[in-house]
Amino acid sequence: MKYGIYYAYWEQEWSADYKPYIEKVAKLGFDCLEIACTPVVNYTRQEMLDLKQCAKDNGIFLTAGHGPNARQNLASADPEIAKGARAFYTDLLKRLELMDIHTIGGGIYSYWPVDYSKPIDKPGDWARSVAGVREMGKVAQDCGVDYCLEVLNRFEGYLLNTSEEAVQFVREVDCPAVKVMLDTFHMNIEEDSIGDAIRTAGPLLGHFHTGECNRRVPGKGRTPWREIGYALRDIGYDKNVVMEPFVRMGGTVGSDIKIWHDISRGATEAELDRDAAESVKFERYMLENL
Repeated sequence: MKYGIYYAYWEQEWSADYKPYIEKVAKLGFDCLEIACTPVVNYTRQEMLDLKQCAKDNGIFLTAGHGPNARQNLASADPEIAKGARAFYTDLLKRLELMDIHTIGGGIYSYWPVDYSKPIDKPGDWARSVAGVREMGKVAQDCGVDYCLEVLNRFEGYLLNTSEEAVQFVREVDCPAVKVMLDTFHMNIEEDSIGDAIRTAGPLLGHFHTGECNRRVPGKGRTPWREIGYALRDIGYDKNVVMEPFVRMGGTVGSDIKIWHDISRGATEAELDRDAAESVKFERYMLENL
């Protein structure tokens, strides 16, 4: 397995200059950095090539995450929004291909965060989303990108809340590039057994996010890491494990993730770095030394 971290552990907005974080995670012992797609759609070709080269120079590879806004909703009942979403993802996937990014994950079958003040039509949205994701999956396959559907807790999404639902959805899509994405934070809320959820995904598991139930780095909470390690071993998982801690208040990230107290406890950047470096060592030990 390869181990990574999401850049927003250090940031408060869904965009950043990723180059310093590429250099940082290389020094902290990670294999990859996960970036947000928000700024990528506005990059020039040269900016994309420069980011690709920076990753290569530092021995790091990149993965991508995206939380689509309501105008990027493949499940929308509005044909114009759905059409626009397909155009958005087609362009984005081609950009990822250019940057040598082979994995995108997130709620990329609906939108995020969900506006629950509006009526929810899960059956209708499910059918529309399956059709939209099937189309985008073909584009992703042509671009050499795994299109990974993140299973979210009920407070952030409604289409895919469990591994079982995600497996059903991916099977309906029936495209090799479309895979399941699981996250320990969300599984802690929704699944009866985290280990069984991983085994349910089995060979369809394409991307794996880690974090404690309190959103701190792995090892600073009560998540059953040994159980997770055994389950990953059982399904022969050998892809990416990307930690996604959120510990800082403020900005769009803090607001969207609902960080209403300083989980970092006033940590400096150096202290955040130290926690991340210790956590990736913890993950390598707990998930592989079984």
